[in-house]
Amino acid sequence: MLLSWLPGLAAVLGLVLCADGVGHRSPGGGPRVEARAVTRHTAPEPHIVPRSAWLDPLSRHAQPPPRYDDRVVAVFVHHTDSPNGYDCADVPRIIRYLYAGQTGARNWDDIGYNFLVDRCGTIYEGRAGGVDRAVTGAHTQGFNHRTAGIAAIGTFTAGVPVPKAMTDAIAALAAWKLGLADVDPRTEAHLVSSNSRSRYASGTAATLPALAGHRDAYMTSCPGEALSARLPGIRRQAARLQGRIP
Repeated sequence: MLLSWLPGLAAVLGLVLCADGVGHRSPGGGPRVEARAVTRHTAPEPHIVPRSAWLDPLSRHAQPPPRYDDRVVAVFVHHTDSPNGYDCADVPRIIRYLYAGQTGARNWDDIGYNFLVDRCGTIYEGRAGGVDRAVTGAHTQGFNHRTAGIAAIGTFTAGVPVPKAMTDAIAALAAWKLGLADVDPRTEAHLVSSNSRSRYASGTAATLPALAGHRDAYMTSCPGEALSARLPGIRRQAARLQGRIP
């Protein structure tokens, strides 16, 4: 459902060592203290198709510079509430259509979603600003700060099959994006609502899933019953990709 919709962090790979990475003695000449390795739970960056693949320069909407937050601590999953029986080769055209609807009829400055995923598992860059940066989106009313929006292209109401390639791609994308801030996809995020049109009055502190559905924060059925039912499995898969579980 197309309703309303953070400086950036580089991917941290491997182990981060405390101090200079070697043992040292305490100032009082006490026993030697060994530096401890701190494990950062990251995941590889999946392949993301750039905006240039779908945004026709002739139809580009004039927009202000991107806005950023310090990091992404939660991801919201949406569906686009559009037809499911598309050819994946037509997805760039579909995204152009979504972009036109949001920047034209809704008068937004850009497409609201940070990323879009098709039924073949292809991930597309949505909102401008850099896929590895914490770009403030326009995807979840009241909770666009410090979050990223991932839109599944299609409609996933009760009983509608959700392609495995799509859920695999969402898990990979969420694992990477949340891993940049070492966030476990299975945990909760503490956010503050910026808009009383969300489920929470403006200024209210809310505890939401770190990998949430749109409806967790807004009065909507998005991302649909079928995709919502897949979120627990997507969280586990994302945590596995971050190396948190076998």
